[in-house]
Amino acid sequence: MSPHATGNRRVHRSVATGLPLALAAALLAAGTAEASSSGQAHVTRTATLGDIPLGAFSNTLLPGSVDNDRGVDLGGIGSDIYPAGRKGEYWTVTDRGPNGQIKVAGKKRRTFPVPGFDPAIVKIRISGDAVEVIDAIPVTTSSGKAVTGLSDQAGRDEAPYSYDAKTALPYNPNGLDTEGIVRTADGTFWLVDEYGPSLVHVSARGRVLTRYVPKGLHLTGTDYPVVEALPSVFLHRKVNRGFEGLALLPDGDLVMALQSPLSLPDGDAGDASRTTRLLRFSTRKKSVTAEYAYRFDPVNVVDPSEDDTSELKISSIVAVGGDRLLVEERTDKAARLEMVRLDRGSDILGGVYDDDTTSPSLEQLDDPATAGVPVLGKRLVADLNTVTGVPLKIEGIARVDHDTLALINDNDFGMTDGAGAFDAQGRLVDSGIETTLVYVRLPKEL
Repeated sequence: MSPHATGNRRVHRSVATGLPLALAAALLAAGTAEASSSGQAHVTRTATLGDIPLGAFSNTLLPGSVDNDRGVDLGGIGSDIYPAGRKGEYWTVTDRGPNGQIKVAGKKRRTFPVPGFDPAIVKIRISGDAVEVIDAIPVTTSSGKAVTGLSDQAGRDEAPYSYDAKTALPYNPNGLDTEGIVRTADGTFWLVDEYGPSLVHVSARGRVLTRYVPKGLHLTGTDYPVVEALPSVFLHRKVNRGFEGLALLPDGDLVMALQSPLSLPDGDAGDASRTTRLLRFSTRKKSVTAEYAYRFDPVNVVDPSEDDTSELKISSIVAVGGDRLLVEERTDKAARLEMVRLDRGSDILGGVYDDDTTSPSLEQLDDPATAGVPVLGKRLVADLNTVTGVPLKIEGIARVDHDTLALINDNDFGMTDGAGAFDAQGRLVDSGIETTLVYVRLPKEL
């Protein structure tokens, strides 16, 4: 615990461990923790986060921030995971908080059942079959206020509504839908966000130091510095499909992964595309230094049960030495891990495909490679669909050692979509999906 930690900034160990931590039943089938004799990737350990009331968690960090948690427990910490230094300890990050969708008059509305929730950096420890919260840091503005997870801009982001979709909530330009996380040697954190999309530099105490957004976003009214430093073409990100993955390379550069192809020139093109983009950012220069085209496998290869290309997404990227990245391609029901190398010859930054008037756009190309685009080469490392015991919706991956990964799911705070997500008293009808971390041993060293 940092010596400057205070009650309204961090969860003290006594508070965190004093919250209810009853273990959920292990999700791993019997015998999968045993070493595999077939040379296939296999789960060696499983741990689950117990029930921690979201109101108690949030109000310990920022007193009075949540007046009614509607029976929701802490979740969503599987938005990403990063090693914390000690064996079995990791930094994780929540997303924007409990949210869902309810149809009203035939149109979906985005609900925020706990609008006071503030995204948090959460430090966990794996102890036996339990995921223990040992520290937490709220993400705050320059003046120490909650950034919240509410939508930023009317007309660009989904309008926020109450839990029952009946009452409109205010937009908040400070709002962040945090996803990827890394921690640098100076103790500060870097996060990525889906709204901007943006790259966010955060102090060791959780205050936003700078938010880097696409040129032309014109995000005003924030209580922290905003710098337009990313290519303007990223203004065309799909709603809820901004930056999702973040990796820290050995040289100190960051790599951001766009979850899904840009809607360029329109949503139909983005939905049909299998080409998304990665950005390389120099933390020293505070600028983008490279851009890469990444090509998804066909959706029925990633997920044999799916035929909708728009379901493809990148949810996590991990640096594994040099300029190599482990990339997770997934749908909500399946996932595969691919290895890529960021070679200089694959840089497309500042080229014709950063011009949103180029036709056809990068996203519209049936085969970018045959059109002369240097698409990143890749090789399959593991098909998680074949690994017994891996939960669905893996969004966080960390390298444990030369042949072992830690994978954590996003349980969406136990939320589901639809009017039935809450009972007549406005209390959550929990999905029963728990936050689960698994260790997966690979057949070959990374």
